[in-house]
Amino acid sequence: MSLSRTLRALPTLLRVGVAETVAYRAEFLVWILTTTLPLVMLGLWSSVAAEAPFRGYTSAGFTAYYLSTLIVRNLTGSWVAWQVSEEIRLGAMSMRLLRPLHPYVAFASSHVAAIPFRTVVALPIAVILLVSSGASALTTEPLQLAMIIPSLILAWVITFNVMFMLGAIGFFVTKTMALLNLYFGMFSLFSGYLLPIDLLPWVLRKAAEVMPFRFMLSSPVELMTIPLDAADVATILFGQLAWAIVTLLLALWVWNRGIKRFEAVGG
Repeated sequence: MSLSRTLRALPTLLRVGVAETVAYRAEFLVWILTTTLPLVMLGLWSSVAAEAPFRGYTSAGFTAYYLSTLIVRNLTGSWVAWQVSEEIRLGAMSMRLLRPLHPYVAFASSHVAAIPFRTVVALPIAVILLVSSGASALTTEPLQLAMIIPSLILAWVITFNVMFMLGAIGFFVTKTMALLNLYFGMFSLFSGYLLPIDLLPWVLRKAAEVMPFRFMLSSPVELMTIPLDAADVATILFGQLAWAIVTLLLALWVWNRGIKRFEAVGG
């Protein structure tokens, strides 16, 4: 499908995405509520730092960090891996492949359309608590503030690419849920979802600093909460851009290999 036809189809795809989100609002609400782990970790680490700062983090610092994490997770999270693997398992992918639009674009448009709905439950609570309890730990640097939106967009792209790739592995294996559980365990540890990356042991911290998980979540959180110089900001943004490109190429490569296998066995 040509780029011009894709662009013309985007408004329709976005409307379909909104309709699907509304139609499956119960499942969507469950997904939203399962992303509130940062609130649990906030209670834990705030109590640790209640009497004295812990490795540079005050109670307000932990509040700012985990509520920023909650915001970023809700805006950038993706469940496309479950959708893709389920359509492969049920055979519904065959019908999708008959359409003149690449499934990557169709799924991405649907997920973009769902972003505003993600703000309904978690974001108002997070913003209120953030302003009232953790505002003193938020950055006020103009450069960092200006880069938050681009960083969020790149974090969403990386997350979507990785999840799309994991879903496409369903062309090759049937136990994709075990793979997704492994992914979530690694994501929770290396993205800063469970605890700030700089609190990890040295070896794990050095690994986390270059793995894609950091750029899926921690990078925009760092821009929101940690004072950075221009070089550090550039490193974060270029790292996210590099991983966005790499994960896109990997996702499409796995997809193309999987499609060949799917068609070869009569899918």
